[in-house]
Amino acid sequence: MNRLLTPSNLARRCLALITMSLAFGALPAWAVDEAADVMMQRLCTEVLNNIKTDATLKAGDTSKVIALVDNKIMPSVNFQRMTASAVGPGWRQATPEQKQRLQTEFKVLLVRTYAGALAQVSDQVVVVKPLRAAPEDREVLVRSEVKGQGDPIQLDYRLEKTPGEGAGWKIYNINVLGVWLVENFRNQFAQEVNSKGIDGLINTLAERNKANAKKG
Repeated sequence: MNRLLTPSNLARRCLALITMSLAFGALPAWAVDEAADVMMQRLCTEVLNNIKTDATLKAGDTSKVIALVDNKIMPSVNFQRMTASAVGPGWRQATPEQKQRLQTEFKVLLVRTYAGALAQVSDQVVVVKPLRAAPEDREVLVRSEVKGQGDPIQLDYRLEKTPGEGAGWKIYNINVLGVWLVENFRNQFAQEVNSKGIDGLINTLAERNKANAKKG
């Protein structure tokens, strides 16, 4: 079987930028009514400024990145929806315990896979394009470009408007250079589920995370 999760170097750098891009900015109360494109521009700008001035983060301090994601990223992302979409039909067959383990291992996998690539961040800026959506839309596509050295990098987000406690816009998918993160993982996860079941996928993710941890 092919080694699980092997994005190209370019996609790795781009995804690193965005996987961590929410790790520094929990949404304030007033952001509930903030437009999706305004929110993304604000968050990305704040995050890039933090990355550029945080030497330990740029050095790929995984423990620090994981702690920041635990504290900051969850309010800004519907990670359950992201994980469920990545797992695909197998998610409906999973028990509550299996679903929780899948979310945990998937989050650690993303963080550990891309943490080291934060050192690539230097003079980049994120330019969010004007939002094409109606005021009543509950799901939107926010398009942006990462500009720095070389050609601009396409970076898009799918967000949903959530009601109730923690209301506001939440990301549930990310597109880097035309490749959607969830669909990319779904193809890989489906092979694991088909051959080994949900527990097999969980074990594969856990083993991959252990291997990444040993690498530093």
